[in-house]
Amino acid sequence: MQPTPPALGATLLCFSHLRWDFVYQRPQHLMSRLARRHPVLYIEEPVPTDGEPRFDLRQVAPGVQVAVPLLPRDECAPGHPRGELRQRLLLDGLLASLRVEAPLLWYYTPMSLGFSDHLEASVVVYDCMDELSHFLHAPAALVPRERALITRADVVFTGGVSLYRAKRTLHRHVHAFPSSVDAAHFAQARTLPDDRPEQAALPHPRIGFYGVLDERLDTALLAAAARRRPSWQWLLLGPVVKIDPATLPQGPNLHYLGARRYDELPAYLAGWDVAMMPFALNAATRFISPTKTPEYLAGGRPVVSTPITDVVQTWGRSGLVHIGEDADAFVAAIETALAGPRGAPFCAQADALLKPLSWDRTVAEMQVLIDERLAARSSQEAAPAAAPPVLRGVLPTVAPGVA
Repeated sequence: MQPTPPALGATLLCFSHLRWDFVYQRPQHLMSRLARRHPVLYIEEPVPTDGEPRFDLRQVAPGVQVAVPLLPRDECAPGHPRGELRQRLLLDGLLASLRVEAPLLWYYTPMSLGFSDHLEASVVVYDCMDELSHFLHAPAALVPRERALITRADVVFTGGVSLYRAKRTLHRHVHAFPSSVDAAHFAQARTLPDDRPEQAALPHPRIGFYGVLDERLDTALLAAAARRRPSWQWLLLGPVVKIDPATLPQGPNLHYLGARRYDELPAYLAGWDVAMMPFALNAATRFISPTKTPEYLAGGRPVVSTPITDVVQTWGRSGLVHIGEDADAFVAAIETALAGPRGAPFCAQADALLKPLSWDRTVAEMQVLIDERLAARSSQEAAPAAAPPVLRGVLPTVAPGVA
C-alpha cells in the first residue's frame, strides 16, 4: 500500500551536507519558500558531543527547524555504521514525537540514505546541486549511495545544465533548475553607500569575490593576476574550507575579509567595480553553476569568470559576463569589464536578462513536478511515458540548445 500523499502542511525532511548557518545558498532559498506549504525539518550532518546522543532542534526561519544530530565523537564520520544506526533510531524517535507520517523526503546528500532509507515517504526528491563525489575528501560510499538514491527518487532536480546532462539518462524524471536569484536583495548594491570599513578606504578599481574559499579557487591565477595589476585591489569574502589558509596568495593588494552574512553581501558588492569568479578548472568545478553569477549582475556589477561550462554557455554571450582562462586573459577581461557600460545602461541590460529568474518561480515549478509524482503514487497508476525533460530556469535568450 502506497503512503498517503501529504496534504497542505505535511512535513518535508531535508537531508543536507551544508549547515544552514554556513553560506546562504540554494538549500536555504528553496527550503524557506517550500516552508510556506510544508513545515521543513532541515537535518544536518552530525557533530560530536560528550553528552547523551540526541537531536538539537532550533527554529531558523518561519516554518523551518534545523535538526543537528549530536553523536559520540568517533561516530560522526560520514557513513560510520554505528553513527548511522544511532541516527536512524534518533530520527525515528524525533518523527514519532512530532507525529510525522509519510513525509516528503528531500535529499542534498546521498550519504543520508544510510539512516533514512527505511522511512515510508509520500515522495522522494533528489536535488543534485553539485557533483559531490568530485569534491575534496568525498566519502568513498557517496557514488553507490547516489545510485541507490536515484533508484528510489520520484524526481531528480539538478543545479545546472551540465549536471542535467550528466544525470538525464539515469532517471525518467530529471529536470534542470540552474541557479536563480533574489534580484531585489542584490539590487540594493546599486544604491547603497560604499561604507564597509574593511574596504571603504581602499583605492579603486576593486575586484571582488564572495563565496567559499576551497579547492575550487584558482589560487595560482589569483596570485598572478594580482601581481600583474598591483594597483588593483582584490577582495575576497568567505570562509576558508578544506584547504590550508596558508596556501592563499598574499600581497599588499590582496584582502581576505572573512565570512559575511547573506544580508551583508549587497553592501560589500556596492563598493566593487567588477565582481570576479576565479574558479580553477578541475573536477570540483566541472559541473558547478555558480549562484553568484546572477547575484553579481543584479547588484549592477559586471562579472569576470574563468571558463566554467555553465557560466560560458548560459551567460557568456550576454555582454555582461566576461571570460578569461589564464591570468593574462583574466586581467584583460577585467579591463574590458571596467571599460564597459556602467550604471543605468548596465542595469537595464542585467534586468532584462534576470527577469525570468526568481527563487519563487523555481519553487513553484518544482512544486508542480512534485505534485505530479504525488498524484501518480497516490493513484497507484503506472507513470505515463515521460515527456522530454525540461530545462527550467534557463535563460532562453542566452543559453544555447542542449545536445
